[in-house]
This record gives sequence, C-alpha cells and structure tokens, in this order.
Amino acid sequence: MNPPILIVEGLTKYFGNLSAVVDLNFELARGEILGVIGPNGAGKTTLFNLISGQTRPNQGRIIFNGADVTHTQPFRKCRMGIARTYQIPRPFSNMTVLENLLVGSVHGEGLAGKQARTKCGEILATTGMVSKRNVLAGSLTLLDRKRLELAKALSTNPELLLIDEVAGGLMESEVEEVLGIIRALRASGVTILWVEHIMMAMKKGPDRLLVMNAGSLLFCGTPEQAFKSEEVQRVYLGSNGG
Repeated sequence: MNPPILIVEGLTKYFGNLSAVVDLNFELARGEILGVIGPNGAGKTTLFNLISGQTRPNQGRIIFNGADVTHTQPFRKCRMGIARTYQIPRPFSNMTVLENLLVGSVHGEGLAGKQARTKCGEILATTGMVSKRNVLAGSLTLLDRKRLELAKALSTNPELLLIDEVAGGLMESEVEEVLGIIRALRASGVTILWVEHIMMAMKKGPDRLLVMNAGSLLFCGTPEQAFKSEEVQRVYLGSNGG
C-alpha cells in the first residue's frame, strides 16, 4: 500500500483557555476524499488553518508526503502541493475568471505565458467554467463563484486540496453539480479533505467521514457507518439522526 499523503499526529491548538483542537490524530490516503463534519465550534476551520499554515499548533505534527510541514509557511506549503478554498469566496472581482486563475498559476505554480493559459484552460473545463472565462468574477452567480473558488485552488496544481463548505447556500441540483466536479478532481489524482455542513453532500461524496466534537475526534469511518452511529446522532445530528 502507498504511504498516506497526510498524517496528523497529536495536533493541538489553544486560543487562550479555549481548546480549539485537542490531540487530533488521523491519516489521509492518497487519492481519498475524507469529509470532516461536526457542530459549530468543533474545530474544523482551525484544523484547516493548521494544515494550510495560517495557524501554528501548540503541539503535534503535520506530515505531508513524508515531510514534517508543521511549521512551514503557507506560501511554501502551496508550492509543495497543498491548496485550500474558503467558505466565503473572495475572487478578484474586477478581473475575469481566467485572470483569477492566471494569478494562481503564475504566482502559485510558477508557470508563465502559453503554458499558464493552457493549464488554466484545462481547469476551466474541469470546473465547467469555459463559457465564463472572460466574465468579470464580481458578476458571477453563487454557484459560479463556488466553481471559481475550486478553480483558483486548482490553479496552483495541488496534490492535496482542502475544501471548506463549498456546498453551502446551493440548491440540491447545484450541490450535485459540485459533487461531480469533486469526483472529477479525485479521478485526476487530487486528494481531498472536505469540511461541509450539507449532509446530502457528505453522504454522497467522501470515502470516509471524520466527525469532530469540541476539538477532538469523535468518530471516523464510512459515511454509512457515521450516520448510523448513535454517538454521532447524539452529538451532531440529533437523537433521531435527522
């Protein structure tokens, strides 16, 4: 078996007296989609900030492709192959969709000229944005802003993509479209760690679910196992699992 692309060992982060993440341990297999769910305040966003380098842990290690990146700066992690999206898309509104991607391709991956445009064209096709390539990002619908958020992250050519609530605010049919994009990304070789509150997406998309509560690991298993777990239902879904 291939070694995991990501290993989190004893990861702990405090903000004053608040325990945001506590002794968290898990592994992410190369090519896997691992979903992360939990109630508000469970530590999901802090986990993403720790992995992407925006926050430093108090304890623990983050191993990416066999290298300890616990204290590596965010831009270096980006160059190493870690990218992330944000819950609220913030594109360069006065630039076109293509120009937004070129920023990541040139400054994140280091491409230039025709090579950068070719790469961005491929990403536009993968995310269903070819027809919007010359549209100003500030005029996009919510669904297309979500697509662009994924495309921007892909423009740095990541091996590991951290997806932060990309399905939030979308209609069911739009969530299905996003699921299709994420499955295509996995098929292309991108490994995905995905935080989400939309349970339809979490039931259909990930291979496994990691359930957090109060900064700690509550459960890890298949989506089917997670949604049948009495502990998960009690803490997150309510006693009836609804």
